[in-house]
This record gives sequence, C-alpha cells and structure tokens, in this order.
Amino acid sequence: MTKKALIVWGGWDGHTPEQSARFVGNLLEGHGFEVNIEPTTEAFADSGLDAYSLIVPVITMSRIEKEELVNLLAAVRSGTGIAGFHGLMCDSFRNEPDYQFMTGGQWVAHPGNIIDYTVNVTNPDDPIMAGISDFSYRSEQYYMHFDPSNEVLATTTFDGNLFEEIQGVVMPVAWKRRYGKGRVFYSALGHTVDEFAVPQMRTIFERGALWAAR
Repeated sequence: MTKKALIVWGGWDGHTPEQSARFVGNLLEGHGFEVNIEPTTEAFADSGLDAYSLIVPVITMSRIEKEELVNLLAAVRSGTGIAGFHGLMCDSFRNEPDYQFMTGGQWVAHPGNIIDYTVNVTNPDDPIMAGISDFSYRSEQYYMHFDPSNEVLATTTFDGNLFEEIQGVVMPVAWKRRYGKGRVFYSALGHTVDEFAVPQMRTIFERGALWAAR
C-alpha cells in the first residue's frame, strides 16, 4: 500500500517555503511516498486528511481557520504523523496555542540572526541520530518555548554574547513526541532550502519524517 504525504506551504517568503516544500516532496517520493503539495491551509480542511501517513507543514507566520486546525489536530491524534523544521513548523501559527501544544514548541528569538554555533547530539542511540556526532552549523540559532515532555535528540548552547542572561542556556534543536496516536518530529534547522545541503541537517529531518509517518 502506497504511503501518502501532504505538504502544505505558505507564509513568509524569506524561509523559501515553496522551494523547501518541493525539496521535501522529492525526498519523500524517493522513499515511495505519493506526495501532494498544496499552497494553502485549506488543504487541512480535507475530510480525508486522516488518510495521509504524513503531514509536513512548510508555513511561517500565517493564519489557519478554526475548521482547518480542528481537522489537522484530529488527524494527528488519530495516527497521521507530522514532521517539520525551523519556523516552517514551529512558527506557523503564532495565535494558535492548540497547534503549538501539538508540535511541542514555538520559536521566540534567534539572537544574532545568522551565526555559527554547535549542534550537540544528546541521544546518539536513537535511530534518527545514529552515526551523527556533534557538528558546527551556520544559521539562526533558535531560542524556543518548548514542551518538557518532548524527547530531545539534539541541543545547542547559547553563549550569551548578545543577551548575557541566557549564557549557558541549553536549548533543544530536535525532538520527537506523541500527540494522541500520532508521531510528531521537529528540527529547528533549515532556515532556507539551501540548508538541506548540510548532510547532518538533511539526514536528521529525513529520518525524523520517516519515523513520524504512519
């Protein structure tokens, strides 16, 4: 039976949503998924949403209608997986705490904007992180509000150069969690589609999405 994936893109163009959506679509097609890519949250209102194995939101700073959100949450609770990255999943709908409760986190800051920082692998025994060691990364270092029930896979530590009060703060970079019967995966890496050229970034998201898929 063919697995089906829905990718919905939109919102702020600075995150290259359409290009990232199409990259992820090709990635999933390489794993045998039948992929549907849509440019509007109206796709979340589909009565057959729970037939998808996986949903990937690629949306930043946008809005979602109540009917769409209720249907999305119900699909994931029933077992459809959801996976995403950067602000394209955890800064999609700032006015929707129910969505943030599902994803397990919400972006709040990236001090210094594009900077060099280190990603530390905290759960090397998890198959998503297998064979990946700590690595240097250049992008936005995400400061997030996150759910303590998340199963954290990787972190980053803030140096406090811009805000001394956060010096030494250890912040999750990648996690997985459950929402009802659904699996949820998130990686804070992936500001633009170009970052998929970083092997560790691509591998973490690819494995996480496959783990999340029903």
